[in-house]
Amino acid sequence: MLVVTTNEVAGRPATEYLGIVSGDAIVGANIFRDLFARVRDIVGGRAGGYEKALKGAKEAAVQDMVEQARNLGANAILAVDLDYETVGDSMLMVSASGTAVKLA
Repeated sequence: MLVVTTNEVAGRPATEYLGIVSGDAIVGANIFRDLFARVRDIVGGRAGGYEKALKGAKEAAVQDMVEQARNLGANAILAVDLDYETVGDSMLMVSASGTAVKLA
C-alpha cells in the first residue's frame, strides 16, 4: 500500500477514488513516563518515553487507515494528514486520514 501526503503520484493517475479513510490511536502516559519527562524538562534532553509512545500511536493510526483502505480495494492512500492532540491530562491521540484510491 502506497501512503503519501501528496494529492497525486507522478506517472500513476488515480483510476478510482474510493473515499476517505482514517485511523485513530490513543495512548496513555503513565506516572513514571510523566515523572521522567518532567526531569528531562528541567535538565534538558529528549523525553524518550513520550517519543516512543507517540511513535507507536502514529504507527497504529496509520495501520488502521491502511487496513480500512485495503478493505475498500485500494492500492494507495493520497493526501494523508496526521493530527496530534492531547486528551485530558495524560492521554495522547493521533489521527490519520487520507483518500483511498486505485492507481494505474
